[in-house]
Amino acid sequence: MRAFLLALVFLGCNGAAPPPDASSTPEGLSPRAMTTDSTRTLFDFDSGEGAPWRIVNDGVMGGKSQGFSEIRDGALRFTGTLVTDGGGFTSTRVDQRMDLSGYAAIELRVRGGGRSFELDVDDGTLRGFRPVSRRGAFPTSGDWQIVRVEFADLQTSVFGQPVRAEPLAPEAVRSLSLFIADGQDGPFELEVDWIRAAP
Repeated sequence: MRAFLLALVFLGCNGAAPPPDASSTPEGLSPRAMTTDSTRTLFDFDSGEGAPWRIVNDGVMGGKSQGFSEIRDGALRFTGTLVTDGGGFTSTRVDQRMDLSGYAAIELRVRGGGRSFELDVDDGTLRGFRPVSRRGAFPTSGDWQIVRVEFADLQTSVFGQPVRAEPLAPEAVRSLSLFIADGQDGPFELEVDWIRAAP
């Protein structure tokens, strides 16, 4: 039941109005999007501008977790408290179209105190009328580190149940989300310095 309700949250997110199309120029992806050494910076957070990151807490399914996100001091800060009783997740999401053709992964420079987080990459794929969730986990430590989430390794599910699905369509990415659902009650903090598409 919990997995079913959690999937309803994803369905509600995916049922929102289509995000703005930012694929026409690199600058459309973020205020300072650029290509460096064959990577492409999607978000660098230095200016504090660009598409807003919004929170989805498990309160929509009766949970008590609380998440907050802000861009401060050149980083995206995703903070809050995870409560596993009745929910057990919170997330921050940006809706923005991104043509990532020719790339194979997302890299992030992060610091998160040892908690495990997940990146969700949404390309709008449906199974019937149900959205396919594509997620990859990444570890953190108390120090800044670069983590890599391969498109080929994203785990696909529908309503919380694993499913087989066609590979990610990188040219059709329309949102990115950062989740914490690691089963550990207590406060968390994730700092993200930048997010890049990588070959």
